[in-house]
Amino acid sequence: MSKQPLPKPTEAELEILQVLWQHGPSTVRFVNDELNRRREVGYTTALKLLQLMLDKGLVLRDDDSKTHVYRAAVREEETQGLLLDRFVDAAFGGSAMKLVMQALGNRRTSREELAQIRRLLNDIEIQNDTTSPSTDDAR
Repeated sequence: MSKQPLPKPTEAELEILQVLWQHGPSTVRFVNDELNRRREVGYTTALKLLQLMLDKGLVLRDDDSKTHVYRAAVREEETQGLLLDRFVDAAFGGSAMKLVMQALGNRRTSREELAQIRRLLNDIEIQNDTTSPSTDDAR
């Protein structure tokens, strides 16, 4: 059974997904109210976007009650990974190092963030050491 590729959300669709990921299943009215906290979005625009997202498989809709309730059909981490992979490929030629260097060089990084980055790098190094054959085994 082949896994369907994740659909790529537009910026507006990503805003809606953020609301659904943060708040869980929501009505169109709630999603619209949350979007309006950032910028003015008409109710019919939010409704139309949710309907398009339903067609794309980004959201699911519960039709059991009079008020339709939408929920994210895609996981936040998977969507972020997909978007990041595409971004790194397009903007940095697939180089994670170039992305990190650019990100760290363009803004002030707190001590806490640097400590988290160090821990992450250590964890990745340990994981790579346990999953790849040692040089002695390769001989």
